[in-house]
Amino acid sequence: MEKRDEQIGFMDDFAEHSVLLAFKHRGRPIQLRASAKGWASMWLKENPWSSSRRMSQAQWERAALDQGLIAVNSILRDWTKAQITAIETGILSFEAVFAVHMLLPDGRPVLERIAALTGIEHHRDGATP
Repeated sequence: MEKRDEQIGFMDDFAEHSVLLAFKHRGRPIQLRASAKGWASMWLKENPWSSSRRMSQAQWERAALDQGLIAVNSILRDWTKAQITAIETGILSFEAVFAVHMLLPDGRPVLERIAALTGIEHHRDGATP
């Protein structure tokens, strides 16, 4: 059986309310970055603050962001596992799934370089404006 030197790590950026998943698959470095702000916004629409809550509006919104970090970690983990399974079973190619998340020699993801060359809008933390 082939021994693989696989690496994986999650980093929470509490100041930016985002999560970075960095891993190597068969020697290829990948980075996925996701914002908890989108998840928190979705949750707050379904669970708006009201004066009957036992915390201030700011505390309510902060709690949503904190929960968003947990949710985004799980979403990234599950999505990545599903994509790797699709790759390993021949459904998709590695490049089709992860090309834009691969790191260039300067450490930037391919998508950032594409955005710089084409002018497409891209937010590093995955958030939408």
